[in-house]
Amino acid sequence: MLAVADLKASYSGIQALRGVSLDVAEGEIVGLIGPNGAGKSTLLNCISGIVRPAGGSITLDGAEIAAVPPWTVARRGLLQVPEGRQVLPELTVLENLLLGATALAGRKATYALDRVCELFPVLAERRAQRAGSLSGGQQQMLAIGRALMGGPRLLLLDEPSLGLAPLIVRQVFDALKALNAGGLTILLVEQNARQALDATNRAYVIEQGRVVHAGPSANLAQDPDIIAHYLGQAKSDRKPVQ
Repeated sequence: MLAVADLKASYSGIQALRGVSLDVAEGEIVGLIGPNGAGKSTLLNCISGIVRPAGGSITLDGAEIAAVPPWTVARRGLLQVPEGRQVLPELTVLENLLLGATALAGRKATYALDRVCELFPVLAERRAQRAGSLSGGQQQMLAIGRALMGGPRLLLLDEPSLGLAPLIVRQVFDALKALNAGGLTILLVEQNARQALDATNRAYVIEQGRVVHAGPSANLAQDPDIIAHYLGQAKSDRKPVQ
């Protein structure tokens, strides 16, 4: 569904991506992990059209989208949940959700309002409440719900667990797993490497704007370098891979 090839991008003269390549097949949930400043958010922003890459290719269903405006990318079914949630605080929960539906642009709604509220019941309970008065976890659910209202075929998520309590993180990831089980393709950036590897089929590790590891998530979770650098366990503590 998605193919990124030799992607390069810069911010304020600093090269954030140095030839990143990855792919996401339909029906997969794929993770991106790596340290802060590695280029993960820049990569998502390039894919969704917010940042114009300096080189390389991004194709969605075989069509080049590297130079396509972000609203057009969204109307093709590629929706992003940004880091920090970025809900519209003065609007109600319902108004935020309905704004998400503008990305449909005539396409069929795959996630109608009642389905989003079934997935996140708190949004139905607080539909008349201003979004800015919600807790961080509730705002994250709203941000995901808003993207779902746009009828995504491919959903990009940037740090969905950031700043959330462990119980809320589990609820959010349970919802993502349910969405993926229902057929939604997901590309996930997540600082919590263990959470990301547990939730995904495959993963890429990005450092200093380059992909340095890639493979099935279960295999990466057993890799001594990944364990040492991202999973909080020393190499000497690791059991040998059989």
